[in-house]
Amino acid sequence: MSFTMSPLRHLITTLLLALAMCAMPWAASAQDSDQTPPAKPRTEYVVLVITDGLRWQEVFRGAERALIGKEGKVGDTTAILRDFWRDTPESRRAALMPFLWNTIAREGQIFGDSSSASRARTKNTLKFSYPGYSETFTGHVDRRIDSNGYPPNPNVTVFEWLNRDTQFAGQVQAFATWNAFRRIINTDRSGVPVYDGWDRAVPPGGDVRRALLRDLYANSTRLWADNAMDALMHQSMLTALDERMPKVLFIGYGETDEWAHAGEYDMYLQSVRQVDRYLEQLWRRFQSNARTRGKVTMLFTTDHGRGTGRAWSDHGEDVTGAEYLWSAVIGPDTPSRGVRANTPTEQAQMAATIAALLGRNWRSAEVRAAPPLPIFGVTR
Repeated sequence: MSFTMSPLRHLITTLLLALAMCAMPWAASAQDSDQTPPAKPRTEYVVLVITDGLRWQEVFRGAERALIGKEGKVGDTTAILRDFWRDTPESRRAALMPFLWNTIAREGQIFGDSSSASRARTKNTLKFSYPGYSETFTGHVDRRIDSNGYPPNPNVTVFEWLNRDTQFAGQVQAFATWNAFRRIINTDRSGVPVYDGWDRAVPPGGDVRRALLRDLYANSTRLWADNAMDALMHQSMLTALDERMPKVLFIGYGETDEWAHAGEYDMYLQSVRQVDRYLEQLWRRFQSNARTRGKVTMLFTTDHGRGTGRAWSDHGEDVTGAEYLWSAVIGPDTPSRGVRANTPTEQAQMAATIAALLGRNWRSAEVRAAPPLPIFGVTR
């Protein structure tokens, strides 16, 4: 059957098409603007902080009541309920991580709230640490990396790439509790100093403070053979910062994952609270120093999620939900938007974000890399 459009219908159709054509470029540019960094970022220093295996559930909902008891090996429930339990998810999460929710959420952005259609997830399907950190640092998945014992990373990380840049050479450092980071960042090839584990945790130097730290590392009870204590690493890192603030700094805390694997929910919550305190201490330090005030962007995330219910302490390829994680950003180039709704993200976006904040395009060097996190948009 033939169809002949009336003049009026033709006019309406033409107008609608014209409006659609006008709207399409605007919509695309509005979406793209969130991933387009400013031409001249105000950020001069980038600090990436990762606390291993912290679930998104605690980040956005606070302590989980079902785990404060036998399910989470909690003996003294009175103390944990007093410290961490509140009537609403908003008050519970603020009780657990006050700096994250009272400062970063107000002045920066947070991604990964599944209840707001903003799931953040790993692209790798293994859902454990080495693959997760490699994905974070490179922006893509290398399926050869299939164990935490994998040899030195064959991939160039964004840290190594920036360390080759004349503007950042010799100003990239990493401090971590887990001794695998020397392999993940491939310090021998990259030239990036990595201070990690029990045996290579303190930067060179013969001052009294370093001597004390080396003694503490050597004589502390080692709860975990390959993962040192957060407090020791944090002090080692602060010792280095007292002398010089690197342009690019990675900090990796590990106790959140260790206590979770042990199934001890009270210790897990306490280690989460402590990491939040570390973040606050660092941020206050940056803002109180004239050299770094208003020039530091701090990124905060995790390497993988965990299961739910009885599987809360576990993660890995067969653990449902362990692919979901979260991230947070605060700094001079990140508009205040709080919890980002309807904004799904990926772990692989972190590498390009680090580079973009420093005025560099990581994807020009690594074509497999994901784009930056959508943190930019309209400036404050």
